Amino acid sequence: MTKVQKAFCVFLCLCFFAVLAMLPEPFSLWETLQNVYRQFPLYYFIEEKAQETWLELDGETLAEIGKRNGEYLGELAEAERNLEGENNRTEAINEKEGGVTEEEREKNLNSSSNDNFNNKEDKIITSETQSDNEEQPTSETQPANTLPQSTIVLPHPILDLSRNKLSDYEYLMNNFYIVDENTDASAVKINASEFLAEDFSLSHGPLEPQILIYHSHSQETFSDSREGEEEDSIVGVGNYLTSLLTEKYGYQVIHIKEAFDMMSGELDRNKAYDYAGDYVEKVLEENPSVEVVIDLHRDGIDEDRRLVTEINGKETAQILFYNGLSYTNTQGQVSYLPNPYIQDNLAFSFQLEYQAALYYPTFYRGIYLAGLRYNLHLRKRALLLEAGAQTNTVQEVKNAMEPFADILNRVLKGSDKQN
Repeated sequence: MTKVQKAFCVFLCLCFFAVLAMLPEPFSLWETLQNVYRQFPLYYFIEEKAQETWLELDGETLAEIGKRNGEYLGELAEAERNLEGENNRTEAINEKEGGVTEEEREKNLNSSSNDNFNNKEDKIITSETQSDNEEQPTSETQPANTLPQSTIVLPHPILDLSRNKLSDYEYLMNNFYIVDENTDASAVKINASEFLAEDFSLSHGPLEPQILIYHSHSQETFSDSREGEEEDSIVGVGNYLTSLLTEKYGYQVIHIKEAFDMMSGELDRNKAYDYAGDYVEKVLEENPSVEVVIDLHRDGIDEDRRLVTEINGKETAQILFYNGLSYTNTQGQVSYLPNPYIQDNLAFSFQLEYQAALYYPTFYRGIYLAGLRYNLHLRKRALLLEAGAQTNTVQEVKNAMEPFADILNRVLKGSDKQN
């Protein structure tokens, strides 16, 4: 080949690459070369390794960001608690006297709430101490409840939920628990790591009953309840929770609506827990597949207080988890109220509150530890839930069932147990 021919070949090659460079994006020179090179195993291997390295570096970066964010949020929470100071300390405790039944010893909730909780009330009073005069129903009609559309909720905790912080017993007790002065938390083992390690996923599928909801105090109502309307009572709230769990989350639910606190047409709560326990126990014998048992209540508080926060743009009543230790300071272990599931009950309520702290940090009021049993011996996933109080509206309490159903589903699916 002559020099002229060689020069001509070089010229043609340059023209070819110039044309490729001016072609639109799908046919560009860089894209063409990349597609050609990707066919070689070495190029593919190097490109894949580069992506893996970036992802690893990005994961480390995200972990560091998460750690620093947790520390920052912890500092904010600590500053807020310091500002609240000593102004929210204990109120007088009024203990009920007399009687030998479990009901007459149940639910001494007249205790000061912990000042480390968001929007905590100064005093907690049991719903059973509320008289008919405290429940003033109105004729206002309630809006019909439709199931909410699914929304993606991202974790946004206020408290530091790191493993290191949760291993601190004082931090744990100050931020998650309220202890009735008639009992002692040292009677049980409070250990966040062990609580979070417990698996509460269900062993039975949705072809048979999985969850049971009942109401020891079925006559509990709210600030705008209409007299005689089931939908305006705690039973109506249970109806809405049932529809959420069945229609949105796919669980099989039994909802018991029996009035355990009505005797001969009159409100009588002296033996409501006893009657409820006996009745529910028979239903569980007939439905052994049920693994979750929820006694749904509303709380009773001072009339000038209102337990409300905003979640997803809705005015939402706050909730309180309630655990019985079968231990009182005067009697020690309450032998006539045995509960083999005390530690499981504690782990279950803690996992629920942990999920609330992750996704709905202003929603929960705490875990109240009291001295008796409250029928929590029926299942290891047994729960007494106080949703709002008599000062909340019906709709506020029904709204609370939406985030509660979400955190319950998260616990039963075993998600997000530890940051």
